[in-house]
Amino acid sequence: MRCFGDGDPIYERYHDEEWGVAVRDERGLYERISLEAFQSGLSWITILRKREGFRAAFAGFDPEVVAEYGPADVERLLGDAAIVRNRAKIGATIANARAVLDLRDAGTSLPDLLWSFAPTTPNAPAERLHDVPSTTPESKALAKALKARGFRFVGPTTAYAAMQACGLVDDHLATCQVRRL
Repeated sequence: MRCFGDGDPIYERYHDEEWGVAVRDERGLYERISLEAFQSGLSWITILRKREGFRAAFAGFDPEVVAEYGPADVERLLGDAAIVRNRAKIGATIANARAVLDLRDAGTSLPDLLWSFAPTTPNAPAERLHDVPSTTPESKALAKALKARGFRFVGPTTAYAAMQACGLVDDHLATCQVRRL
């Protein structure tokens, strides 16, 4: 039994193969943070169904390319039905690419920063999905650190969702087939 996603092949594949698996590369982390920001207020399946559109629109989530996007790119993206067309989220994705490059210039990396907030003690597996927290002290601290470095649309809930997606925490339910592997 899965924590979520039963009945939709895209959702099932995401749950079984990606959610909670460690992501340690810059581009992968930047993509997950971006997608989590776009998901805010929407269902995750909406984002998964548009994922390839997001990848095309944001140059495979290459921060060096996206950091160069300007007003014409924002307008182009606002007209792109393959993604979620939200000016604030598009702007945040561009600003966050610039913040990734600023981290590099400051002598650190997005992977080093994010993974420094991984809890030292694993979560006890929850029995029910509604028992899984939406924020933690670590996600609150991560959101604060990201915002201090110029990242946008990364509140504690979005930060925690990214931590779950990128394997910093394992929130698969106790009965989940993935947790038991």
